[in-house]
Amino acid sequence: MHRAAPPAALILGAAGLIPFLGLSALVILGQAPFGIAPRPLLAGYGAVIASFLGGLRWGAAAASPEGRGADYAVAVVPSLIAWAALFAPGPWDLRALGALALAWGLIDQDLPRRGLVPAWLGQLRLVLSGVAGLALLAAGFLGTA
Repeated sequence: MHRAAPPAALILGAAGLIPFLGLSALVILGQAPFGIAPRPLLAGYGAVIASFLGGLRWGAAAASPEGRGADYAVAVVPSLIAWAALFAPGPWDLRALGALALAWGLIDQDLPRRGLVPAWLGQLRLVLSGVAGLALLAAGFLGTA
């Protein structure tokens, strides 16, 4: 039986896109409200969310009766890539984080297939990772360095 995503997951997931969309727009427009550069804020937020995505896989592995060691190893990859991206010069920081978000949305599709997370989470992840990844890539390609 497929159950629908809980409203809280939908609302909080959508709210989590606001910084991606808002900061990406500021980067693209070359705006720095209140004298705060949006690029490092966007990169930092992207890195934090990438770590959150790794935590999702770690939690799924911990909750699984099989608890495969490979899942734990894969779970740390987004954090490591995101941390390295923070050291990359602009625009490569945002491009790397955007590619990571898009790729990880696809990589994590094995979790619902294996029954480690509900099907709705896999679908929600595709949408959220897609929007976040495209926002980061847009800022990385269209924004000012």
